[in-house]
Amino acid sequence: MEVPSDRQLVTQLLQQWSGGNKQALDELMPLVYEQLRKLASNCLRSEHPDHTLPATALVNEAYMRLVSANVTWQDRVHFFAVSARMLRRILVDHAKSHNRQKRGGEFQKITLDEAVFVGPQADRGIVEVDEALNRLAAHDQRKSELIELLFFGGMTYDEAAAALKISPATVHRELTLAKAWLYRELSPGAS
Repeated sequence: MEVPSDRQLVTQLLQQWSGGNKQALDELMPLVYEQLRKLASNCLRSEHPDHTLPATALVNEAYMRLVSANVTWQDRVHFFAVSARMLRRILVDHAKSHNRQKRGGEFQKITLDEAVFVGPQADRGIVEVDEALNRLAAHDQRKSELIELLFFGGMTYDEAAAALKISPATVHRELTLAKAWLYRELSPGAS
């Protein structure tokens, strides 16, 4: 009898969990926890050093939302695509809550690089990026999902291609266009 790889096992457990097997969830979480933690760490890398939401709390919140989500899991890639969306939503909700608590809640336009990678204004940046991704989704849903999978989900081009059912070449082409669109939207002076 052939032992399934971790990737195959994750897919099998997800499908069993979707079928109502609660024990499958208990077996699944140790297999995906470290990857979720890496995704959370990647998402938080752009936040300021004293960010009030540590990676563990982000993973725990994502876990709680994933457990209560009514999703028919297809496979491992689908799971991490949904996880990426949840991580993004949690960060945006946290940033909005944090910004409401600050005085003068006005937002400044910042570049995509500043919003995604560094800076003390990361809470504002994540909200701006989220709003820009929502505008992009209104024009081109797939490009918005691609950015979400690659930057929030930490997926490889091949994994994102599989999740979106497109070729890796299409991923590269659409990512180039999506980044250009976001750069224009997030540039100072953009309306």
